[in-house]
Amino acid sequence: MQAKFKRSYRFSLKTSLYITLYTTLLMSVFLYYLYEFNWLHIFALLVSVYAFSFLVIQFSVERFIYKRVKKIYDDLTLLESANLNKGPITTDMRTLTQEIDKFARDKKLEIETLKVREKYRKEFLGNVSHELKTPLFTVQGYILTLLDGAMNDKKVREKYLERASKGIERLGYIIKDLDMITKLEVGDLSLNIETFDIVELVENVFEMLEMKASKKRITLTFDTEYNKLVLVKADKERIQQVLANLIVNSLKYGREKGTTEVSIENLIKNKVIVRVTDNGEGIEKKHLPRLFERFYRVDKSGSRKEGGSGLGLSIVKHIIEAHDEKIYVESEFGVGSEFSFTLEKVE
Repeated sequence: MQAKFKRSYRFSLKTSLYITLYTTLLMSVFLYYLYEFNWLHIFALLVSVYAFSFLVIQFSVERFIYKRVKKIYDDLTLLESANLNKGPITTDMRTLTQEIDKFARDKKLEIETLKVREKYRKEFLGNVSHELKTPLFTVQGYILTLLDGAMNDKKVREKYLERASKGIERLGYIIKDLDMITKLEVGDLSLNIETFDIVELVENVFEMLEMKASKKRITLTFDTEYNKLVLVKADKERIQQVLANLIVNSLKYGREKGTTEVSIENLIKNKVIVRVTDNGEGIEKKHLPRLFERFYRVDKSGSRKEGGSGLGLSIVKHIIEAHDEKIYVESEFGVGSEFSFTLEKVE
């Protein structure tokens, strides 16, 4: 669809006025000295010169400008500038300059965004490759060793098969978690919203992770006794997964004989905030903005010893956002960390 052309008469009016005033003044001086001075003749000359100048400027000079302005719009249209095509084409230089500046800023922002996404894509593909490659090569190594003759030794065979099984299990974790994140991002994972007691759910998670906590002699506790039910509205299974991931992280990076504490507080009338606090090693500030990215690790080496897919916090963030809720993190290096998220409260 051809763009609509909006004429600008300001340039023609001003330029015609200047030409008319100059011509009239010159003619007045000429008549004053050589001929009889007549105001009616001067006025008629003024009107005729002004009209002629306006027509010449508007339909010749402006047409000259319009051709070049239109070329600019056409060039920008090739760059898919949808914003410029929304309004009519104008020969007003100020408006055109503003539109071109806005277009340039938008394109610059778009290019910077694409660069960030490209960097993230490369990092993500590299991380996926590394995470899959490590257990895959481990399993391959054990199987090849068994095929080379080690399977004739019963003890070695059992030990290598167990280690290969752990490698396969780790691959399964990664694939399962990636599948869940993908479904959460595209909105393909439906939530089973129900009303339940969040205190009871936390107690269940404590019981589930009790043995893991005892290995590092970390105490799992509430900040206070909760004698009343705290009813929330959410997907119980997914919120249990959130709590489990956050508490497992606190155990993974917690200090021996440390504490992981869960508190549930009223935020506003229909919201509660659940906090998971530990006195572990903490997280440096430079890592906090990227903490919920897939496969992003604060400790590039040690965290892999603990197992897991490296997708826990990313899954937590997606589950909470799927509930239209917020998740927060506060941490001080060497002191500890606190992860918190909101839920809808049922009165």
